[in-house]
Amino acid sequence: MDYKAIARDVYAFADSDDPLAPLVKESLGAIDHALQDFGPDRVAISFNGGKDCTVLLHLFAASLGNRAPPNGPCKRVSALHIPVPSPFTELMAFIDEAAESYNLDLFNCLPPTSLPVESVTQPATPGSQNPPKPQKGGEGMKVALEHYKAKFPEIEAILIGTRRTDPHGAKLSFRNPTDPDWPKFERVNPIINWSYSDVWTYLRHFKVPYCKLYDEGYTSLGSTYNTYRNPALRITPTSNTTTISSDTTVSSLPLSVASLTISDPSKLDCTELSTPSSSSTPSPPLSTSSSTTLNIPSFPSNLIMLSLDSSEMCIGDSCPMKSGKKKQQQLQIPSSPTQTQINPQQEIQKVLDQVVAVEEPVRYRPAYELRDGSLERAGRAASVVAGRA
Repeated sequence: MDYKAIARDVYAFADSDDPLAPLVKESLGAIDHALQDFGPDRVAISFNGGKDCTVLLHLFAASLGNRAPPNGPCKRVSALHIPVPSPFTELMAFIDEAAESYNLDLFNCLPPTSLPVESVTQPATPGSQNPPKPQKGGEGMKVALEHYKAKFPEIEAILIGTRRTDPHGAKLSFRNPTDPDWPKFERVNPIINWSYSDVWTYLRHFKVPYCKLYDEGYTSLGSTYNTYRNPALRITPTSNTTTISSDTTVSSLPLSVASLTISDPSKLDCTELSTPSSSSTPSPPLSTSSSTTLNIPSFPSNLIMLSLDSSEMCIGDSCPMKSGKKKQQQLQIPSSPTQTQINPQQEIQKVLDQVVAVEEPVRYRPAYELRDGSLERAGRAASVVAGRA
């Protein structure tokens, strides 16, 4: 990433009349003041790969690029990552990609396994009589920060991507010190006033790369134990009901019904129905009444019936595409011919009614299409988040 190029784009945007510009300018101001008060070498960013801290990282890069000398290099970003229990592999891969892309000096601060960062209920051991108990998350964060402070004592301020609507974010301001019994840091919250939609507007406007899980229905990422796709983004399957008009013929039916069973084969007359030659007597026209005699020819005794998937057959000049497996049935021909009055359109509709719709996989819209920001955490199981970046 070219920090100076990012700085030019972001600071120009902050001075524009875009609706998001005031928030961007406000956030840049919070970062600039922290860098001025503590110095670039004493400020780090907490980066866990989520959408919020991805915005914050881009803003931090802009601020550092804006402060860099015209002909000199930009300050390398100091960053820490405190993993949650059982993180998503896609999220970890994105963190590595971002660290390389932004040239982060990233330190993975692993808390003890007995003290996770996030309070989650882990899956029960198969056969266990006692269900697992929720693990307290705050102590894990505290121990991780103690370890980071011991490793990097020069760091005095940490940028955090907390927003007002996050757990524990309602009473925070742009700068808050840690509690007295915690490692001493100044917590800087530059995007505290941003909404869910503001985050996505920024990421998409600047085409900032983000974790691909957000394109798969996730809106808030944590542990695999308590993070699921947001049900508010689930795509409702479309109806596969088919109706026919009065002029529908068998030849005009979809190929998908070609091998389905007619609902009541006993009503079909199999005595004779052949293609008339020039010398044969033309077949009488179909009656316009509500019922019609439909004759179906008997098959030769040596004919071998094959059951095939419609996706593997060609009918006439058309070959159906392999769009997924459908539950197929064979056309049943009665052994004893009879002749009965039937309504062809009713029979066609009954055939269509037997079409078993392809079972579509459950699909979700991307996170940026969530319109109601209050549903951001609808995909998270009940848990207490001790820290968030």
